[in-house]
Parts: sequence; structure tokens; C-alpha cells
Amino acid sequence: MFYPVIDAHAHLWLRQDTEVEGKKIKTLDNGKSEFMGEIRQMLPPFMIDGRNTAEVFLSNMDYAQVSAAVITQEYIDGLQNDYLLEVQRRFPERFFCCGMVDARKPDYYAHAAELIAQGFRAIKIPAQRLITERGGILLTEDEMMRMFRLMEKESVLLSIDLADGAKQVAEMNEIIAECPSLKIAIGHFGMVTRNDWQEQIKLARHKNVMIESGGITWLFNDEFYPFTGAVWAIKEAAGLVGMEKLMWGSDYPRTITAITYRMSYDFIIKSNLLTDDEKSMFLGKNAEVFYGFGNLLKLPRIKNMSE
Repeated sequence: MFYPVIDAHAHLWLRQDTEVEGKKIKTLDNGKSEFMGEIRQMLPPFMIDGRNTAEVFLSNMDYAQVSAAVITQEYIDGLQNDYLLEVQRRFPERFFCCGMVDARKPDYYAHAAELIAQGFRAIKIPAQRLITERGGILLTEDEMMRMFRLMEKESVLLSIDLADGAKQVAEMNEIIAECPSLKIAIGHFGMVTRNDWQEQIKLARHKNVMIESGGITWLFNDEFYPFTGAVWAIKEAAGLVGMEKLMWGSDYPRTITAITYRMSYDFIIKSNLLTDDEKSMFLGKNAEVFYGFGNLLKLPRIKNMSE
């Protein structure tokens, strides 16, 4: 059976050079980065220049038969808005790119308005990074709510990653009540493997809220391939909100330091715990409708030399 595959959570950047919580993140060589006080393998070692580009990702997507991808952002990579605008312009049928504001700095509402005017159809908030030892920034603060109301008015989607468990669920419920037409994609599968992850999943009981699984192979890394625990978690989430509310995401490129890009979804195809219809919805059909993708490529499978 052919499954149209859409990656609902991936990243692109030309270079990392930023700070989070006062700690540096900076591109080094051979796929490594300085990351908050230590050296981490941020990219596969063959990406020697540290550039995580659209062209390299498209090569991976074509090989893995992934038709399209949603490019989200994270503060640990720095704001990549200028590059992602270029990517969206050059590859409109392959990528849906999210702009990002830095809500840790003042007057981010004006920046959001500027990004929307430039043509971004989604704004990303790494909400887990807004919690600090001093309390941090509430998702329901006045400026944030102004931004969400603007996004709702302009039909701009909210891509958001939440802190572990239910820490920000009450705030999300308030946002959803205030902006019922705002489309929301919640990342990292609710931080599955953490306590109370199901509370994030239950947010998708609201009409315009979806859950995407970016990073699920990272969260189940101790178990490793074929990630049977992740499949059982997907089944549990489907029992809570329905399979039509769930979407696959890879968290490329960080996750492919441990596995290949194709492995980040083929464990779903190979599982006997899901039906063909469930696999098709999760891997692409739900995202196709939610993000409005059209003219999806049907990519051929290229046989490996080792086969």
C-alpha cells in the first residue's frame, strides 16, 4: 500500500549562533555544535560544514519518499526567518515554513505582525523555553494573547512545543477558549515518556488542535528501533482523541544522528499494531488536510546497492 508521507516537524538552518538561558549554542565542524556547555553531535558527521540546508533535506526526503515537510523552529537554533522565507519561496510545494518570534524579548507582537505580512502562514513558539526558575513568561500574558488573536484573524497557524506534562495545559485551554478558530499543532507528541503527557494529547479534543510526533524517536531512544513503545503510545493517544488528530513528525536533522531518516517513520509501516488506514492518516493524510498541502509528489523507491 502506498502511504503519502508528510513530515510535520523538521528543522533547517544555515548556522547556529545563539544563547538559551545564558548558555551558548554555536555551530562547530563535522556536524558538532557547542551546546549549553558541552559538545554535542547536532548533525550527522558527514554534514561537515554545519549547514542544515533545504537541498540536503530534499535529498533525504526524496530517498525516503517523503512528499513534503513542515519546517518549524526552536530557540536553540536561533531565529531562521530570513532563510526560511527563501526556502518557502523556492520550494513552495515541498515545504510549509513557520516563522518564529523571540517571546523572551519585548515587542514580539510587532515582530509577529511583520512575519505575517512577509507571508509566513504559521508562527512557532517553543513554549517550554519560556519557563524559568523565576516563573518565566505566561502563554496568556497580554502581548501573547494579542498575537494569538492576530494570528486567528489572519488564519495563521500556531506551532507550539510545551513543557513536560500538564505545566502549560491550563494556559493552552485558555488560549483555545479565547481563540477558537486558531489552528494549533502541538509538538513532540505531548512529551510522551514524561509524566502526564496524556494531558497535552487531550488538548486535541478541541476542533482546531492537532498533535504531531516530532522527536518521538528521540523520546524513545533508550528503547530504540523498532520503537514498539512509541507505537503503543500512538495507539493510546488515538484512543484519547482519534487517529485523525495525530500526525507524524521526525524532528530532522537531530534524530538522524541515531537512525536514518527513513527509519524515523518506517517503524510505523512495519508495525502490525496499526491498520493500513491508521498508518495512512498518521503518516500523511491528516497533515495534508491540516496544513493545506496540494499536488503531493509520489516519489519512487530507489533500490539500495546493498539489496
